[in-house]
Amino acid sequence: MSLWKEPGVDRLRRIFKVDSNRQLAIVFIVFSITGTLSIFVSRPLMALIGVSSEQLHPVLYWPLRIVMVTLCYQALLMIVATCFGQVTYFWRIEKRMLRRFGIRLK
Repeated sequence: MSLWKEPGVDRLRRIFKVDSNRQLAIVFIVFSITGTLSIFVSRPLMALIGVSSEQLHPVLYWPLRIVMVTLCYQALLMIVATCFGQVTYFWRIEKRMLRRFGIRLK
């Protein structure tokens, strides 16, 4: 069966390579918590290094903020995944993301 013609949840389980609906729900929860936390954590970190939107032109501030959010996301993903007992699954995803940034891990 084509990926596009599969029923909703079965298709999502196949895309995310999970075995159960429970694990799929946990994956979604981990991604959502990590994304939200990375936004909240990056703001104080930007202030800690002395960078604010008032000090920098938006052309400089926003790319710097996006880099900071991305770095926070990478670190927080493994922390949140550990809390949900999904380290093995998310370590695979983490390695794939890092490879896209040019970092190779075994």
